[in-house]
Amino acid sequence: MPFRVADPSHAPRRSALGWAVRIVAWLIGLAAALALCVVIIGALALALAYPNLPDVSALADYQPKLPLRVYTSEGKLIGEFGQERRNLTPVKNIPKIMINAVLATEDARFYQHHGIDYLGIARAALADIRHPFSQGASTITMQVARNIYLTKEKTFTRKAYEALLTFKLEHELTKDQILGIYMNQIYLGNRAYGFAAASEAYFGTPLKNITIAQAAMLAGLPKSPSGNNPLVNPERARARQLYIIDRMADLGYITPEQAQQAKAEPLKVRASGDAFDVRAAYAAEMVRQMMLAQYGEEAYTRGLNVYTTLVAADQSAADQALRRGIIDYESHRPYRGPEQFIALPQNPDDLDDAIDDALDDHPDSGNLLAAVVINASPSKVTVQRPDGDLIDITGDGLKPVQSGLSAKALPAIRIRPGAVVRIVKITPKKGGQPQWRVTQLPQVQGALVALDPRNGTIKALAGGFDFNLNKFNHVTQAWRQPGSSFKPFIYSAALEKGFSPASVVDDAPLYFDAATNGGQAWEPKDYEGTFEGPMSLKRALAESKNLVSIRVLQAITPQYAQQWITRFGFDAARHPAYLTMALGAGSVTPMQMAAAYSAFANGGYRVNPMLIERITDQSGKVLLDSQPTPPAEATRAISARNAFIMDTLLNEVTRSGTGARAQATLQRPDLYGKTGTTNDAMDAWFAGFQPTLTTIVWMGYDTPRSLGVRETGGGLSLPVWIDFMQTALKGVPVAPLAPPAGVTQVNSDWYYDENAHGSGITYLNSADAPAAPATPASAPDSGERDRILNMFKN
Repeated sequence: MPFRVADPSHAPRRSALGWAVRIVAWLIGLAAALALCVVIIGALALALAYPNLPDVSALADYQPKLPLRVYTSEGKLIGEFGQERRNLTPVKNIPKIMINAVLATEDARFYQHHGIDYLGIARAALADIRHPFSQGASTITMQVARNIYLTKEKTFTRKAYEALLTFKLEHELTKDQILGIYMNQIYLGNRAYGFAAASEAYFGTPLKNITIAQAAMLAGLPKSPSGNNPLVNPERARARQLYIIDRMADLGYITPEQAQQAKAEPLKVRASGDAFDVRAAYAAEMVRQMMLAQYGEEAYTRGLNVYTTLVAADQSAADQALRRGIIDYESHRPYRGPEQFIALPQNPDDLDDAIDDALDDHPDSGNLLAAVVINASPSKVTVQRPDGDLIDITGDGLKPVQSGLSAKALPAIRIRPGAVVRIVKITPKKGGQPQWRVTQLPQVQGALVALDPRNGTIKALAGGFDFNLNKFNHVTQAWRQPGSSFKPFIYSAALEKGFSPASVVDDAPLYFDAATNGGQAWEPKDYEGTFEGPMSLKRALAESKNLVSIRVLQAITPQYAQQWITRFGFDAARHPAYLTMALGAGSVTPMQMAAAYSAFANGGYRVNPMLIERITDQSGKVLLDSQPTPPAEATRAISARNAFIMDTLLNEVTRSGTGARAQATLQRPDLYGKTGTTNDAMDAWFAGFQPTLTTIVWMGYDTPRSLGVRETGGGLSLPVWIDFMQTALKGVPVAPLAPPAGVTQVNSDWYYDENAHGSGITYLNSADAPAAPATPASAPDSGERDRILNMFKN
């Protein structure tokens, strides 16, 4: 056998290879040992931590914080209170397109993985490189665990707990339960939690009606509720939306044709101030206060739904009528100048940004829009809105601000480029195309309240011009002098003392010198400053004669009248027993006046204003059902015959007196009411009714000052009343006035039976003698004057 001699050069090679194998084996062993340690440590941590994890079984009956919601009687949303705006929607009721949009961007393999998507983690890493919009590595289950149980801090401990909670959620809940929690819990900006609330907040659309384009826009919000917010960052929101639409098409959720249509669909994003179907913030705030008093802080989280008695159409008509009246009044006031001046950059992009920034500090007030002046001259003003639209305003649209366009205008009021002004679109009263007008935010305030006199239910309530500008509710909180609108209650008392519509009272001057009147002379006058001599009570009320009212009150005594008015719900302490009561010198609220006038409208019954009709919890369980009922006999304030005769007097006011514009405009005879203007025109009223609706309108300044030398309730408040009633009475049949028992008609006037045919008071100074001639204007009857002065001394 041949002998082979070993090659010594191979020995080092085998030795090196052996060492390499040993090193690899050592490393593998070390890795295995480390892995085993990790498994042991992980198992030990799981054994210790898992029992201490929160109990997630309660999520099977998911009950998130739900806000207090306030609705009209038809179910239109008017208010929402709570930190989290949420509309709990079962996952089975969420449109498939909304779910698919969310899955496409947040967790496409949601129904395949078991809480942690390892493939998704790898895909997200690649997506970060390929595309600026990362899909993220967190699954929907992980986000639910984080949002409900954990903080957002980025620590290893929090991540470990998140993973453990994710496994526990997947173990104890179904996929649909987890998805339903996510779709209702996730924060989407604009105070909206969950996609149902976001659909309403951003688009004013119920989730069930959402389009592909809208769903894709909303699905982009979880990643960055502020960064992808279409209100704050429309360009980023649009880019994110397009990415999600493409992703939905790639996954087969929509067809390429649907994707193209969705990309081309224009989206109108709802402004943050337009979150409700009907403007009724003052009524909603009243409900909030009542719910807080009843349920405490839980009112904001337990999902209460409060249905009011408001009628949506009436409420909108009330808000619009009051705002129109105030804006019209403001257009005749001196111009006070722009709200702000800004520098206008030359660069177009910088210009748009500067205008947007400026107008963020001057939000729109309903139809009173904020804009920045780009060019200005006495004949034409061009303004720009936040959306970039340019609006040219000329002609009559510049009349309210003509003084600000004058070359002699002071710098503070001059309208020039960079001025922040208000514009409003006005429809001419005689018809024609709406026209833009430059105006200003009003300083004057107003109130309108309308209720059903048959049961007290409030149908409309506007407590001011704009709740966001002034939260003081002038319907319930403003104690103002009612002026001549209070006279009917004095006349009602006089009917019980033998007066009738035909009773003659002298419209002659009265004078009280300083010595006998407590240091200040008083000479009451009528609005016109003239005196007409003897006249009937009917004519005196129709023409609102102050001196007749004073004489009537003197005859029945202020003490008797003070007690009588409490039948209508007025506070005696707010109406001192002096003759000035005849001119409405006490204090009332518009709500009080509405309830009081309702007694005339319903045949003599006192009603309590009612705003809340029904309360349910978030499951629909009825907590309160307060159906309105007609007033009972126990609530009678005045006799039916007293109410009837007062109705005939108030009807004459709207037919031929200071309120004659009512019947002339509305073309119906069943209208009743009274104008009211206080001393120096500090308050302007019209209080009136149709048998199915009592409506009170007031206008004035919060800090009382004159509305204007020639301003009256008939000129300011009556047009608002008519404007509202045109809508509210549409389709309501005319209600004839039926006489009750105990009254007799003589000629055209009605009397109590016992006062007819010459009985009762035919002339103020004598019930038995024929009417005496009027006292000369220059010399009032001394006995009458002394009697009145004695009342003031008391």
